[in-house]
Order: sequence, then structure tokens, then C-alpha cells
Amino acid sequence: MTSRNGELTQRSQAALALAVLSVVVGTTACSAPASEAALARRRESPFLGSLSAQGSSTGGGVDGQKARIAETTKEGRGREPLRGRCPEGMADIDGRFCIDRYEATLMDVLANGEERAHSPFDPVARLSRVRAVSARSVFPQGYISAVEAQRACNESGKRLCGVAEWGKACRGPDPRSFGYADRREPGRCNDNGKNPVLSLYGRGHWNWSTMNQPVLNQQDGTLAKTGDHAGCTNAYGVFDMVGNLHEWVSDPSGTFYGGYYQDVSSKGHGEGCGYLTTAHEARYHDYSTGFRCCADVAGGAPAEVSAAPAPPRPHRPRTKR
Repeated sequence: MTSRNGELTQRSQAALALAVLSVVVGTTACSAPASEAALARRRESPFLGSLSAQGSSTGGGVDGQKARIAETTKEGRGREPLRGRCPEGMADIDGRFCIDRYEATLMDVLANGEERAHSPFDPVARLSRVRAVSARSVFPQGYISAVEAQRACNESGKRLCGVAEWGKACRGPDPRSFGYADRREPGRCNDNGKNPVLSLYGRGHWNWSTMNQPVLNQQDGTLAKTGDHAGCTNAYGVFDMVGNLHEWVSDPSGTFYGGYYQDVSSKGHGEGCGYLTTAHEARYHDYSTGFRCCADVAGGAPAEVSAAPAPPRPHRPRTKR
């Protein structure tokens, strides 16, 4: 169950009807999740259409990060098929597919073809062109929608990961609920932080504006740099799939996995690699939403990855304040 780059191109002119975003009051972990098996059965179509108006970048500080990202090679950029091993910055998952080792950061692609680092603390400006990069020791991109994430992956010759692909890579070759183990070890991943909206604005201020402020992920006890939690990995060598940022997958209805720095185990959402949220459509974003990219292995058949058995359907969780 995997989207191919070819499918993305063939459907690039198709119309995908998406409802205008209705802001959901509460944190991002606020909806009864669909089962993983049900999501895996959905046909993974690309996210199409123009970006919704989401405001312009507003200057979050990234001192020292711009140079490090700019030095990253332009792995797999363009529409050429991958050849041989997975591109730099990606892990080979049993020869079935490739996945970014780290949560994605972004490069702004300018009209003249040059690139500059996009602040990971700013949303993507309307109609801007961005490219996904997998790099260690940088702050990953929050404030991003599934629509924007898909396009950023495409710019690097990749795609957003399928549901089953994401789950396989997270759990590891010897499937474990948290990747590193079957039981949570608090602090091994970035999974024990604070809620910055509450810290800065208090209760009753959950809205589109407050939840997309660049200052949120710059607070102490919030976002960590990629790979900084060295134990938050598995034998595949992928990092931070549990905690740090929620990660969008290729579900056009909108689904993200893995929890974020304030919540990786929640009644109604599951835990660790099985933590999922379906409250928001694919155009939604806030401080907690991130992503990573996948790609087909060159010369191989398209990945066929089975979804993990679906857990019992949980009760609908109450909105967290």
C-alpha cells in the first residue's frame, strides 16, 4: 500500500475536493483515531490543489542552522528514479522502500533556482515552493500541513510515507511498540515536554493564531534537534519517530502518527508508533505537526508493506486543554 511517484505525477491535474478548514479547538491530539488497518485500506492518493492561505513567514530565529542545512546535498532532487542504494539521509527498510532518517527540515526554492533555509519555526508562506531535507542536529519543521509536506517531498524526488510504511519503519525489524522497546522509557525520546500554548497564553486561547506562533517551538522543554535523543531509534537507524513532532502520512483525509514532545501515550490515541490522530484535514497545521519522506527503492518492485494488526478501537478522547 504505497504511493508511487508515478501516481503523483499522473494525478497532478486531478481535482481533490477538500473542505475549507474548520479550526478545531484544543491541542492536535484531540480526535478519535481510525484503526491502522482501516487507514491502510484507504487508497493513498496525492494531496492536490492550491495551498490555502496560511499567512507569511514571520522570522523565527535559526542562528547557526541555515549554513548546516544549506550544506546538505540535494538528495534525489527532481524526477529521476533512485538508483542503487537509498539516497543520503535515508534508511533502507528491508529493501522495500527508503525513509528519511530524520524528521524533515525545509529549503525555500527561489524563482532563480537558488535555495535558502526555511525557518523551522515558521509556517510555509502561501504558494511558496519548499523542498524537504533529512539532516541531523537541526530543528525539524513544525507548522506544516500534509498538503505542504507532500509537495516538499516531491521537490526532493520523494513522497509522503504510506501508513503501513511509516508503521514498519517506526516499529523496527523486530516490531516493538516504541521502536526501541515495547514499553515506554520516558525521556528516551523527546516525549516529556510542556505544552507551550498553555505556558504562554493559558487556558481558553486555543485558536489558529496562537497555535501557529513561531515562538511556541522555541520555548525550553519543547522541540528538540533531530537525532539529539540518540536512544530514540531502532535497528533501521531512523530517529525521533516517537515524540518530537507528529508526522503526517499519506492519507488525504488527514492523519498523523507518533505523538509529539508533550504526548506519546494517550487514551483514545494509542501509544508510541501506534499513536495516531485523525481530527484534522490535510490542510491543517500547528506547532506540533511535522513529517518525513519516503521513496521507492530503485530497480525494485513497489513496496508492499502490510499494516500492523489494528488495535481495539478506542473511545473518543476529550479535547485536551
